[in-house]
Amino acid sequence: MPAFKRIPDAGNLTGKVALVRVDFNVPMENGLVTDDTRLRAAVDTVQSLRTAGAKVALLAHFGRPKGERVAEMSLAPIAGAFAKVLGANVSFIADCKGDHVKQAIAELPPAGVILLENTRFYKGEEKGDADLAREIAALGDLYVNDAFSAAHRRHVSTAVLADLLPAYAGVTMEAELDALDKALGQPERPVMAIVGGAKVSSKIDLLKNLVSKVDMLAIGGGMANTFLAADGVNVGKSLCEHDLAETVREIQAAAKAAGCEILLPRDVVVAREFKANAENRTCGLSDIAADEMVLDAGAETIRHLTGALSRAKTVIWNGPLGAFELTPFDTATVKLAEAAAGLAKSGKLVAVAGGGDTVAALNHAGVADDFTFVSTAGGAFLEWMEGKELPGVTALLK
Repeated sequence: MPAFKRIPDAGNLTGKVALVRVDFNVPMENGLVTDDTRLRAAVDTVQSLRTAGAKVALLAHFGRPKGERVAEMSLAPIAGAFAKVLGANVSFIADCKGDHVKQAIAELPPAGVILLENTRFYKGEEKGDADLAREIAALGDLYVNDAFSAAHRRHVSTAVLADLLPAYAGVTMEAELDALDKALGQPERPVMAIVGGAKVSSKIDLLKNLVSKVDMLAIGGGMANTFLAADGVNVGKSLCEHDLAETVREIQAAAKAAGCEILLPRDVVVAREFKANAENRTCGLSDIAADEMVLDAGAETIRHLTGALSRAKTVIWNGPLGAFELTPFDTATVKLAEAAAGLAKSGKLVAVAGGGDTVAALNHAGVADDFTFVSTAGGAFLEWMEGKELPGVTALLK
């Protein structure tokens, strides 16, 4: 990945105004924040700017107001919630542009923090409108992007501002980009990717990109059923996209040409009902009954994948290996997560993971903190794994 500028590269920031794009699209209930993870993620960036003497004007979106002012999507309640997390006063102004906003920023005390209104209240935000960008850019002296989760969109606040102001990566963005570079940009080999989830159709681009980048690709979850079926395995009534057999063969051919080994289940855990603690059994691939569904990988598969992990120097993980939300069909996901975490903690493996279900699975296994890096970026993380350009990142590389 080409070099990007970081906050220390900005030089003397005393009295400067930093426009900081953060991700404050947090879960809310009755006007209260129910999960402050994203608020806490912004603290290091804001504090580093305050310590450097800058005033901080925060830009964020909330929900999908589609260019209209929607009272329920105002960021006003989030200012107080972030103030508690930050341990400092955070003021709020119900706008994102104009002389009155500039005046409010000017009146901030040294190292003051102000949260501006939902950027998506303006129709030009999601269109990347140049006029809106100029109006917002006029408020500050530099731009800091700390919202990797929104970096796959070329919106005014996520990318276009970087064309108008000196642009830097925030602390969270910096950590994300460094971790992703270690995982796929300039990884230590062998590299193993673990991709799970329900459907191959949702991850075709991802799989096609990964087989050209990694040395081993382990496929689990419902996706594995589609691969097994394409190889002639009768997967019973399992979740399976039989119509993607040709796509699977294309991916397999690309993997073979690139020297990437695809790792599929060798044995499976099957049940007749999709529910927690359903009666189940472990069987070989040729022993799946017509009325059974595959809900997890079996013990032999776990041993095989754990062995592959022990040979790898880098692993990148997206998606669970089975129906991890239902016991005991979380076993393969938990066991492999524990193995990866143990290797990462001992310094033998760079372990990077991301995606909503993945984060939930690692938290369920109790090992998220032991991974080298866990991204909560969702769509941006997936598009990065697919090899797509992320406008919010590209804008920082200019």
